[in-house]
Amino acid sequence: MWTNKRVFISGGNGVIGRELVKKLHEQGATIFVGDLKPFSSDLPQDIMYRQGDLNYVTPQEILSFKPEYFFHLAATFERSIETYEFWEENFWHNVKLSNHLMSIMKDCPTLKRVIFASSYLIYDQSLYQFDTPQDRACRLTETACISPRNLTGMAKLMHEVELGFLSEFNQEQFSVVTPRIYRVYGKGSRDVISRWTRMLLAGETIKVYGQEGIFDYIYAGDVAEGLVRLADSSVQGVVNLGKDHARKVREVLDVFKNYFPEMKTEFMAEHTHFEASQANMDYMYEQVNWIPTVEIEDGIRMLVEYERNVLNNQEITKKKKANVLLTSASRKVPLLQALKKAMQKVGSYSQLIAADSDESCLARYFADDFWHMPSLDRMTDDKLIYELTARNVRVVVPSRDGELIFWSTRKEWLGQHGIQVMVSDLTAVEYCLDKLKFYEFCCKHDIPAIMTTDQLENLDAERYVVKDRYGAGSQNIGINLTRTEVQQHAVKLKQPIFQSYIEGREYSIDVYVDRTGQSKGLVCRSRDQIVNGESQITTIIHDERLERLCGEYVTKLQLYGHVVLQLIIDMQQKVHLIECNSRFGGASTLGLAAGVDSFFWFLLEASGQDISSYPFLKTNRILCQVRYLSDVVLDI
Repeated sequence: MWTNKRVFISGGNGVIGRELVKKLHEQGATIFVGDLKPFSSDLPQDIMYRQGDLNYVTPQEILSFKPEYFFHLAATFERSIETYEFWEENFWHNVKLSNHLMSIMKDCPTLKRVIFASSYLIYDQSLYQFDTPQDRACRLTETACISPRNLTGMAKLMHEVELGFLSEFNQEQFSVVTPRIYRVYGKGSRDVISRWTRMLLAGETIKVYGQEGIFDYIYAGDVAEGLVRLADSSVQGVVNLGKDHARKVREVLDVFKNYFPEMKTEFMAEHTHFEASQANMDYMYEQVNWIPTVEIEDGIRMLVEYERNVLNNQEITKKKKANVLLTSASRKVPLLQALKKAMQKVGSYSQLIAADSDESCLARYFADDFWHMPSLDRMTDDKLIYELTARNVRVVVPSRDGELIFWSTRKEWLGQHGIQVMVSDLTAVEYCLDKLKFYEFCCKHDIPAIMTTDQLENLDAERYVVKDRYGAGSQNIGINLTRTEVQQHAVKLKQPIFQSYIEGREYSIDVYVDRTGQSKGLVCRSRDQIVNGESQITTIIHDERLERLCGEYVTKLQLYGHVVLQLIIDMQQKVHLIECNSRFGGASTLGLAAGVDSFFWFLLEASGQDISSYPFLKTNRILCQVRYLSDVVLDI
């Protein structure tokens, strides 16, 4: 039934998700998984995968996949008692995320079925919580009274209501089923049974609360099987999904004793309430002719085997989230904001640190932290590695031409210390900074660059351009000059180089070059109004010929990361490459908006991810960016 069916799974790298992906993959489904965690070796290698916070996923990313089935598993939980800090986490990863994803999905023309992983926490706790221990559990039916017992239950109920609302308007487009899932446990999970397994394997004492409590424990593999069967059925609305065989906590401990006879247990003070809950699975069986099969004895056996293999095959370390450093931050607020957004999308980075030699730079007010960085000529390698390590920096994004050689020469060495730098190799950086070398390189590789020379007598033209051989091309530039004027202007420059003046339209091309040296994404934009060498107004253009040519150029240039080509197309439609900036440009934020998601892709590569499965989703719209000064009021 699932052969070639297109399935999007949020939270597909979680304890239920991995089991679900495996089952659907074995049945031939085409799968797209979104999850905060990096790609797991437990997942099939040929699925589409998007690491990052799905609150930032765009409609184009999902709709271009053309999903037919949507399994919404992504959620955050806090077991037992929810903490004060959970207030924001619950809203972001439960309430907001569910609404965001269905806002995208509700008008998806290919969508047929939505399967939302809800929770039994929606039911009125007075039905299954008691002042004294119980002999047996209360079997909750789908029609039992509801009154969510915590924030998680509230979030689940809210989205059930949202789905019910959408169903009224989309009945002929897609159907919805919302299984209310009970106490899940499984491989690599944070549930209490998995935590106890890891602690006992490590020889630690486990803490036990409420050993007389009765819970309906269901193995993650059974949950996945139930979700697949529900998706394949015509049932709609609420369905219980539990084992329908509740067990006391002390029974679970007895099972663990079979594997850990010397287990150490600390019994904590009993709760004021004793839970005794169990799923009534009669309706589920009636609809799909199936009930879960894994008993707690078999589930714990599988967990012990799994966690023991994990301990034997890999070193388990707890790592703090890494920080990202933007150097020469100056007043580059849009760049900081774009980098911050990419960090939020990936979800595995912590703070964005702005660095600059000017302690009063504007950027410090728009970053999580600020480093008053000494000038690079006073920065020793020992001092550099100390400062980066002390700040837990694992990613560096240089933003100024004058520092690219510094970082490029140390790129490999820093990589050995676990610090990734968004910069090209030294040779590529040097010819991008040297306009004469850049022209010579282009000539050798059949790239149509503007004729460039350091000897004016080698150039015969009606009008000329003169600029410094090194540094930003817009500084001290002389444009559209006569031969006499160009000679007079040249004496003001340190190392002048000369070019023919070509009439035409100027363009910038934003490109991300991945670690394989290939163009990952590329967009062209016209430079409509230029101030101090940067595009004050710039507009996306769609030109397949120019995009193809520029893709070939950047491959030959052997660059890495975000790069910006600048060129002119003359009146005869001939392309003349002016220069290449091997860094993020001042107006490159429009490139990001148009689909060249450079910082997101780089942060994924920096964390070791293969980004080949992350699609380049180029906008088909004509976007225009206007750069302007803005006032911001900050509470400091």
